[in-house]
Amino acid sequence: MNSFRAAAVIGAAALSIIVTGCHKKAPVQPAAAAPAPPAPTRSAPPAAQPAQRAANQPTQQASPQRPREMPAATKARVDELLARIEDAYFDYDKHTLRPDAVKALQGDSAELRDILKDYPNYKLTIEGHCDERGSAEYNMALGEKRAESAKDYLVQVGIPSSQLGVVSYGKEKPVCDEHDEACWQKNRRIHITAMATQ
Repeated sequence: MNSFRAAAVIGAAALSIIVTGCHKKAPVQPAAAAPAPPAPTRSAPPAAQPAQRAANQPTQQASPQRPREMPAATKARVDELLARIEDAYFDYDKHTLRPDAVKALQGDSAELRDILKDYPNYKLTIEGHCDERGSAEYNMALGEKRAESAKDYLVQVGIPSSQLGVVSYGKEKPVCDEHDEACWQKNRRIHITAMATQ
């Protein structure tokens, strides 16, 4: 009996050791997946880096300069030049510049150009005119084409296009009221005036 009890005690002790030993073991966990290698980073090309630095720096904006006002003496000179530039005349139903029209525009346009480039807010208006023949609508369109032809010439001379405006009066403002070719010729013209916007 004693040997049976001793064997039971030994068996219980062994079972206790086995059970206790099982509790102390950490549970087996599946192996964690290896972390993915970091994605390769691209550095900005050397040429782009200064641009990025410039974008991060505060920009200094230059304050807009106020256009210079044309002095009275210069205005008087412009008026004198415009008075000396004769009206340019056109053939019947035409808007191309004749040689005598080019000569009229050529007169003092170089000096006018040199003055105007220093005063960009000072503008000129080129008026287009027609004789009495034809409809009002047709002559308005023809007068505009004549003014545009003169403008194109003055731009070629060097006067900025932004300083040249065009307007057509068609047959509405004749300088002569007779009904003959001599009078009609005087009415087929362009005339340049000053239009200061200061």
